[in-house]
Amino acid sequence: MDEQSESTLAAPDSGLESSGLESGLGEAGRFDELLTYLDAGGPVVMILIVMSVFALAIVLLKLWQFQSNRIGERRQSLHALSLYRTGQIREALASLNNARSPLSQVVALAIQGRARDDLPEQKVREEVLRHASNLLESLRGYFRPLEVTASLAPLLGLFGTVLGMIEAFRQLEQAGNQVNPAILSGGIWAALLTTAAGLAVAIPVVAILNWLERRVERLAHAMEDAITQVFTETLTGSLMNASPDRSSTAQKGKDAAPTGIHAIAAGE
Repeated sequence: MDEQSESTLAAPDSGLESSGLESGLGEAGRFDELLTYLDAGGPVVMILIVMSVFALAIVLLKLWQFQSNRIGERRQSLHALSLYRTGQIREALASLNNARSPLSQVVALAIQGRARDDLPEQKVREEVLRHASNLLESLRGYFRPLEVTASLAPLLGLFGTVLGMIEAFRQLEQAGNQVNPAILSGGIWAALLTTAAGLAVAIPVVAILNWLERRVERLAHAMEDAITQVFTETLTGSLMNASPDRSSTAQKGKDAAPTGIHAIAAGE
């Protein structure tokens, strides 16, 4: 009875050991396969790996920058603009205290400039636009290396493919009459590996770069819209208030001379 229990206890342990051994062998096999790819790709694949690591570091840096600056934050600036348009300037500035979003910073600067009577509107607008341009330029930083990586990676892959094809045909020529198809197929396989590696690096970099640029473009549009709202007044209320005037003017008769848009529509 004891021998049977010991055998049953020992059976699961042996199964765990065998599964662990198989997993270890599988990991070793994948590592050997990776080394085979690196050896077949040559220096071109190594350069592409370095470029991919560099691009990944830039992407992580930009994601951290966008998250820390909260470039997608709109609620705080919209609330401040609504307060400013109702004449609550101090409350609008107070709501933007310690703002980290570039949009909120631009709105706060524009409201502060408009609140000063000693500065003309044109100078205030130019300073606000300059500050907004500097903020956008800082957010566009390191976009150029990503563009270079996305452009060079496929070209490097194609370059490695050409070199691999040259080496394959050179070995085929050296074989002479004893042509082995494995030589040509092996050379073509190694040559196409660099093209695949180049595309694998370029495709995600292009996608992420377009997404980052789109976020900056949306922020630039939001800045332009917010600055315009600070320096202008809404026309909705004035148009609604103008409706009774137009009706009263129409009741006066057709002898009144058209002005403004009505004059333009009449061709005068």
